Amino acid sequence: MAEITSAKAMARTVRVSPRKTRLVLDLIRGKKVADAIAILKFMPNKAATEVEKVLNSAIANAENNFGLEKANLVVSETFANEGPTMKRFRPRAKGSASPINKRTTHITVVVSEK
Repeated sequence: MAEITSAKAMARTVRVSPRKTRLVLDLIRGKKVADAIAILKFMPNKAATEVEKVLNSAIANAENNFGLEKANLVVSETFANEGPTMKRFRPRAKGSASPINKRTTHITVVVSEK
C-alpha cells in the first residue's frame, strides 16, 4: 500500500475575492511551512489571515491524520476557486441602479513532505 505524503485543507465561501486571494497564494506556493507562516503573519491583507488559517489546518491534518513531521512539510499546491457571488445593487442617478458583486472564494492548500 502506498504511503501518504500529503495533506489537504479547504475553506469554502470565504468573503474575499478570488483574485486578491491568488496574489497571496502565489507568494507561499513551494515554500517551507515555517517560511509560509512567517510571510502570512506579516502581510496586511485580509486574504492572508484566511490563508494562514487554512495552512494551519492543513499542517494539523498532516500531523494528526497521517503522522507527518511539521519540519519536513512544504506547501506543494495552493489555489483559490470562485465561490458563490452575492449580488447587490447601488442606487444611481435618474432612478437607475448599478450592480455590486460581493465575491467569495474556496481556498485550498495542500502540504506534502519533501
